[in-house]
Amino acid sequence: MKLRAPHLIGIGLLVLGIVAVLVVQLTGLGRAGGTGFGGLTEVRGVVGSEKAEFFQDPAVREVFAEHGYEVNVSKSGSWRMATLEGVTDHDFAFPASEIAAQNIAKTHPDAVVSQHKPFFSPLAVATFEPIVELLAANGVASKDAQGRWQIDMAAYLELVDDDVRWNQLTGAAGVYDSPRSVMITSTDIRTSNSAGMYLALSAYVLNGNSVIASTAEADANLSLLTKLFVAQGYAGASSTAPFDDYLSQGMGAVPMVFVYEGQFLEEQLKERSRIRDGMVLAYPSPTIFSVHTGVAFSEEGREVMELLETDPRLADLLAEHGFRPQGQNAAAFDEFLEREQLADVYPSATTFVNLAQEPSYEMLDYLLGRIGEAYEVSGAPPVVIETTPEPVDENGDGTDDQPDGGTP
Repeated sequence: MKLRAPHLIGIGLLVLGIVAVLVVQLTGLGRAGGTGFGGLTEVRGVVGSEKAEFFQDPAVREVFAEHGYEVNVSKSGSWRMATLEGVTDHDFAFPASEIAAQNIAKTHPDAVVSQHKPFFSPLAVATFEPIVELLAANGVASKDAQGRWQIDMAAYLELVDDDVRWNQLTGAAGVYDSPRSVMITSTDIRTSNSAGMYLALSAYVLNGNSVIASTAEADANLSLLTKLFVAQGYAGASSTAPFDDYLSQGMGAVPMVFVYEGQFLEEQLKERSRIRDGMVLAYPSPTIFSVHTGVAFSEEGREVMELLETDPRLADLLAEHGFRPQGQNAAAFDEFLEREQLADVYPSATTFVNLAQEPSYEMLDYLLGRIGEAYEVSGAPPVVIETTPEPVDENGDGTDDQPDGGTP
């Protein structure tokens, strides 16, 4: 086919456009200055799996790029983060709780530049309407004044202690006639922060709604605390695993799973959400907050953490991913709920008044150690010890998508 003048002009403009894009990419024109590709400074972090989608979000990456940073992350269980080989070669580590961050700072005191608490997430129970209604009929669950489900943790722990089966509950016939023990599914207590929060919450309730402050108090409740985890059998190493099972396998396999509130909200907001009718979020009573605490190992890591604390656009994006900003942007989450017409589903932070407190790092570490010993006695599979963080797979093809390979 003979090319006409308009075709030639169009091809010429296309070529010029491609050349212009290459010039911008190679010189960094139009972008913030830096030392990385395209004028951006690469900042590497290792994060809890619950935050991976936030850092992969193109809108989040765009905000960081406007400040001159390309932020690439790898995933790790929060509690194991401190012992990862080469963790301090990253610019920051970002576990899901303050106590896990304390563990990192204690393990690597000479490497820490600063610590930051940009946002938090309440812990909750992802479950199903028939399950909470059955628990309500047995005095274990109820609705608050706004119609949100809550689970009485003291009553629940009594069921576990008595080894009550679902089919033994009043009204179970035809609703959930399962011979399995009434038990919340969690992650592996030996690796994951969400399981650590479940342990801290349960220990607080069993100790008369008081923080366990001595080994004597810990030992007095150790049997039931151990049962909560060892009796589950296999448990996933990170917070995404049991929640994925809940979404895919349904009520028969996973009637209740301990999750971060943000996991449920983030999934609910997706265009192709796997949240279906009958899936509900219930809040433990008391509940517990997981304060996501970043540990910076470089000035660049510190600056990224400070952006998470101060940038209003990042605060809005945090809310979209289910996280509750703290500090000067704390209102962003409630404003987001109003825009999405979800204020009647997710409570404002000010409405949480019955909150459990975490024990000290030393007390939680003691409990983790004792429960870990019980795993060994039970014949449960050994914990998978990570030596390097798990690379983030952004496009879902099973490969590491990060330019640097995602590991130190």
